[in-house]
Amino acid sequence: MEAVFKTQSLFLKLWGLLAVVLAVAVAVKGNSEGDALYALRRSLSDPGNVLQSWDPNLVNPCTWFHVTCNGDNQVTRVDLGNSKLSGHLVPELGKLEHLQYLELYKNNIQGTIPKELGNLKSLISLDLYNNNISGTIPTSLGNLKNLVFLRLNDNKLTGPIPRELTSISSLKVVDVSNNDLCGTIPTSGPFEHIPLNNFEHNPRLEGPELLGLATYDTNCS
Repeated sequence: MEAVFKTQSLFLKLWGLLAVVLAVAVAVKGNSEGDALYALRRSLSDPGNVLQSWDPNLVNPCTWFHVTCNGDNQVTRVDLGNSKLSGHLVPELGKLEHLQYLELYKNNIQGTIPKELGNLKSLISLDLYNNNISGTIPTSLGNLKNLVFLRLNDNKLTGPIPRELTSISSLKVVDVSNNDLCGTIPTSGPFEHIPLNNFEHNPRLEGPELLGLATYDTNCS
């Protein structure tokens, strides 16, 4: 009888230890995502105080306004469109491995698109349109195999449209109009069905490309 009691006691202790380990793991995960989002907050000017609830001292960011989490307290959405924000994007955003929607449209965000956004393997929608983002479209975005919506229009982007994007079979909407892109418009993969007006007002962009007759980065020098 005493042996049974000791076994039960040991079992309960092990369960208690497992619960503590799991709680710590969730807290660490939440903190890493919170750290990534707080890095974004520090890089932005927020005159409307829409990020006021983004408190890095909380266990996870799931209670922050404009942040949505799943049942496992993993960040799946960041909704900051039309929020009068300025500043720049940060590479730490690439640590949000469960993020599905990154909505930062209609702000005054400057700087470049971090190549680390290509680590967001769960991303469905990347909406950065109507900002002042410059630089090139990272080739790493071709790693986003679940991406459906890519809207980068009305910025100051330069360089060619990365051909890596043509391998994203899930891609349904691409809009890069009103930038300063160069080269030719892709016609393979999902780009076969993208309307040409989603590429307009890029003075150096030609196309659609005639495969084999011109390099895709023509006019980019």
